[in-house]
Amino acid sequence: MTAWDIKPQGVQGQLKVVGAHAGDLEKALNAMVTAMSEAAQAAGTAVLGTAASTPLQGPVAPGQAPLSRGATGPVAAALAEYLNRRTPQLKALSERIQAATLGAATATNEYVEGDLDTAKQAQDAAKSVRLDLLKDMGAGK
Repeated sequence: MTAWDIKPQGVQGQLKVVGAHAGDLEKALNAMVTAMSEAAQAAGTAVLGTAASTPLQGPVAPGQAPLSRGATGPVAAALAEYLNRRTPQLKALSERIQAATLGAATATNEYVEGDLDTAKQAQDAAKSVRLDLLKDMGAGK
């Protein structure tokens, strides 16, 4: 990279927009998990009456959940499986957003300070989603 031409105020404005959208995405994902949990509970089970719970005997520490558990139906199991399989993708999405914003902020700050080598390192760390490197560089402080 032979020349950089960064407008820090423009980067800051875009990071605010990305931050707002990331916040909206977080709210939507939390609402999805809540809705799926409620759907799983409302779906019921495939068993009748008293067989719908598993009564377990034994002492329970104060403040702990009872040992008895309700049976899980096929809909709840399917929703749980869906969330389990999507969790790595959702985590990767979150990490990419975080790396992009931290990398852009760090690279821009280093550019302003005149340290183009560190700015390039921050840019490369963001591209490879290396949050550990970005945090070691002081990003997000």
